[in-house]
Amino acid sequence: MAAVGEERLGGGRRASRVTNLPEGGWGWMVVASCFLATICIRAVTRCISMFFVEFQMYFERDYSTTAWIHSMIDCTTMLCAPLGSFLGNRLSCRVTVFLGGLLSSAGLVLSSFASSLEFLYASLGILTGLGYALSYTTSIAMVGKYFNERKALAFGIALSGSGIGTFLLAPAVQLLIEHYSWRGALLILGGFVSNLCVCGALMRPEVTLTDDYNEAIPIEPLVSSQPLSRDQSFFFKAKEEFGFLWIPRFLVLSVSFVFLAFGCSVPVVYLVPYALSVGVEHQHAAFLMSIFGVSGIVGNITFGWITDRTCLKRHRLLSYIVTISMEGLCCVFLPLLHSFQLLVLFSVLYGYFDGAYVALIPVLTSDTVGSTHLASALGVVYFLHAIPYLVSPPIGGKSYSIIVVLHKFFLKSEFPKGVVLCKVDMFERYIIYPLIKNIPEALP
Repeated sequence: MAAVGEERLGGGRRASRVTNLPEGGWGWMVVASCFLATICIRAVTRCISMFFVEFQMYFERDYSTTAWIHSMIDCTTMLCAPLGSFLGNRLSCRVTVFLGGLLSSAGLVLSSFASSLEFLYASLGILTGLGYALSYTTSIAMVGKYFNERKALAFGIALSGSGIGTFLLAPAVQLLIEHYSWRGALLILGGFVSNLCVCGALMRPEVTLTDDYNEAIPIEPLVSSQPLSRDQSFFFKAKEEFGFLWIPRFLVLSVSFVFLAFGCSVPVVYLVPYALSVGVEHQHAAFLMSIFGVSGIVGNITFGWITDRTCLKRHRLLSYIVTISMEGLCCVFLPLLHSFQLLVLFSVLYGYFDGAYVALIPVLTSDTVGSTHLASALGVVYFLHAIPYLVSPPIGGKSYSIIVVLHKFFLKSEFPKGVVLCKVDMFERYIIYPLIKNIPEALP
């Protein structure tokens, strides 16, 4: 398998390719930086839903309108993921993550001065989301360039930052809102997210460098040839970089990711408001997000470790099907949960399988396209999540505004959504899975 890809460095130098993946070394520092990046990106994004009540009261808007903020952050993050991959391949992962940290931090700081909900759409939804897009895909792709045998575990540890961050930030954000108002809380979060710049500083490949200027020996060409035009050169580079798009297995997995993204975003966004609607106190409702985060940590790491076992490496796709099946069942039973204790059970189960699913996305993608094309492939995969993330929360919020009572909303929408997830699972189990087994897994 191809190793650490060619990385552009300062002074016009490039990092030479390595035949074998290092399986550790500086790779663990890359895992640590990706871990912190997922805290700053995914955990903070999850905690944005805790501002909904404040936004609703301050701007006198309904849930459907305020939900667009969360949708725009997620949508922009996923929609611009290919841009992050492009810049990571053309510039470097270090520069791209650093630039993303500056943009996302600036977006949160500007949001603290918002005078209207439309201002938040632009600053918090678009600017912060764009910064996240530049940092998220490139940081995950760097992990895949350092590991092969322990790939699932490395991805699991790196992405567990989302759960750990949610566990720590959910009660902290609630306290910040209570003591400093939503403006002060956003300002402090902006400073916290600037740590993405630190993550970018750690994104470097551990390879042998060659100086193209000092060590290159000029050799006369043996055969005269005309250089390719700029358009031809761009075409061949794009064809080589995105050749994985013609892999049937990748296409089938992409369709599966799109279906699942439609169903998995609403419960996370409306868990806290739903808990409040059934009589759970504010601090307890925020604690549900913490439980969700801790359970996601366990799902990230345990599924990563389990699917790295020799006996299960060939069955990672089956593990993925199991996780989405359980997520669907959790959504089916959610309308029946009207107490804090039962919602804790939901947070544990749903968080665990959601964490497993999130960790398996880059693993399955890497198994399909290889580490060389991982950055570009992840950009496409996360791009396909954009539309589901954009429309699902506002549709849920609109249903809430019409029905008024949130538990009725879940009764009307979560049950069909859970049924849809189960149908998607059956479709994948009995149609997609038998098909994929006979499809080539990666590029030659």
